[in-house]
Amino acid sequence: MTRAHHEPRTWFITGASRGLGRAFTEAALAAGDRVVAVSRDVTPLADLNAEGRLVAFDLDVSDRAAVERGVERAFAAFGRIDVVVNNAGGVVLGMIEEITEEQARAHLDTNLFGALWVSQAVVPRLREQGSGHILQVSSMGSAGGFAATGLYGAGKAALDSMSEALAMEVERFGIKVTILQPGGYETGLFTAGLTMTEQNPAYAPLRTWLDDMWSESEDADPALAASAVLDIVNLPEPPKRVILGDAAYDMVQQLVQARTAETAKWEHLSRRAG
Repeated sequence: MTRAHHEPRTWFITGASRGLGRAFTEAALAAGDRVVAVSRDVTPLADLNAEGRLVAFDLDVSDRAAVERGVERAFAAFGRIDVVVNNAGGVVLGMIEEITEEQARAHLDTNLFGALWVSQAVVPRLREQGSGHILQVSSMGSAGGFAATGLYGAGKAALDSMSEALAMEVERFGIKVTILQPGGYETGLFTAGLTMTEQNPAYAPLRTWLDDMWSESEDADPALAASAVLDIVNLPEPPKRVILGDAAYDMVQQLVQARTAETAKWEHLSRRAG
């Protein structure tokens, strides 16, 4: 479903240099919109020819002061922002026992606090203009904890909860919030965006099982997710939460059903607690 619009929208996209962020940037430009694309290194975007509709600059979203300056620069470039995509993020791959304090804090500084700083920086301006759409790139992994991706899932679950609260807080100002829960895409998240823990031999059998399971998975083209996102931002009443991906949708539904069954199984204990 496509919404007709006469004036080009302006997007502010974090983590825009690769993966989903790059796909969102390309799709927005192809639709005739303008994009402020930021990343820790925007050099990979140099090949995009957008005829003045693209402004790209380096930005580390974990730096709150830098985010404030970056958002000011974005508004100065095009006068407004219509769509904000909090996409910057990475993965810590390892068991909970193995994760160091430094890894945990660095991971959440980007995946959770980065989205918080951007949201805080843009909301006053979106409120002033009386419109805007914030898209928070979460993950299908936020639906439940899973071995070796526990901290990643925890950060995304926290992002989900924060974003649900944000949606309630800003809807009266004409600002929409949508949580995107993508499945597996060819994004480089598990290569360029990956931090590995020091492996504890005690988990070797579990790692072998996980490797066998993940080897059977296939990642999709990020352009498919970008096409769906364009549809979402064109809707007058966009969804508050959307799962991106066929297999992801089925897996999340299975997780929800399993959790519902587990809750019902222990209902008697819950009710005994008063």
